[in-house]
Amino acid sequence: MFDLDKLVNDYLMPFGLKIVMAVVIWIIGGIVINVVARLVRSAMTRRAIDPTLVRYTESTLRIALRIALILTILSVCGIETTSFAALLAAAGIAIGAAWSGLLSNFASGIFLIVLRPFKTGDMISAGGVIGVVDEIGLFVTTLTTADNLRVYVGNTKVFGDNITVYDANAFRRVDLTAQLAHTVDAQDAIARLKARIAQIPNVMSTPAVDVAILEFNPAGPVLAVRPYCHNRDYWQVYFDTNRAIAEVGGTAQWPVPATRQILMPPPGDVDKGMPTASAGGAAAASPLPNAPAP
Repeated sequence: MFDLDKLVNDYLMPFGLKIVMAVVIWIIGGIVINVVARLVRSAMTRRAIDPTLVRYTESTLRIALRIALILTILSVCGIETTSFAALLAAAGIAIGAAWSGLLSNFASGIFLIVLRPFKTGDMISAGGVIGVVDEIGLFVTTLTTADNLRVYVGNTKVFGDNITVYDANAFRRVDLTAQLAHTVDAQDAIARLKARIAQIPNVMSTPAVDVAILEFNPAGPVLAVRPYCHNRDYWQVYFDTNRAIAEVGGTAQWPVPATRQILMPPPGDVDKGMPTASAGGAAAASPLPNAPAP
């Protein structure tokens, strides 16, 4: 005969109590995890620890405490956690083999936090991307590029490639060139450019502006123009320096550089082109440049 009281008392009531306890533990555990995470974040912030490390530690702590909370709930519900842990380990091995790249990003993220080649707010070049570091996450590093794009770069690619940190030093050099015509006095041009570029805002006085002859080409001498500035002022100095080069050239009325070529005739044509004496006894002008006088 079906015994309803036995079903309720022996099965439904204990199961219901376990469900209620699991819900209560989940809610209380979630509150405790949030409180602990906030306390850890506040303590690390008061000690002036790098914000990237603070966020990384907080995320790792939340994940670890959430796993512990789930195991506790399973134990309260009567599920053997030992076998579950073994199952979780086996699943972890399988997932690890399938997600080797993801785990590699995770390991690289740990190394980035520990070694700290850069920090949040630095402008870097890594993984083929140039931008400002917004966050070093568990698996990716978030960058904002100069054209205001959000780029997520895998930590493995960041850590395994060359990393250029533009904000590491107090200043950097702006590399530009100025093409001069053959008729322009190079030393006068150098003096004019140095004086003008030194007046550009955010150009550093020490080290001083470098302007020197870089090379010669068919159009004339090429000047290397190299002011120094802080990385945050790089593009402003870059464009202002180009503007200054144009202004100095216009004020000094430098001619437009143009390629010059001297065409030398074949040896057999030189004799044919030799000037002949005119009726007045004077030699006619040679039609060939650099031809020897008669």
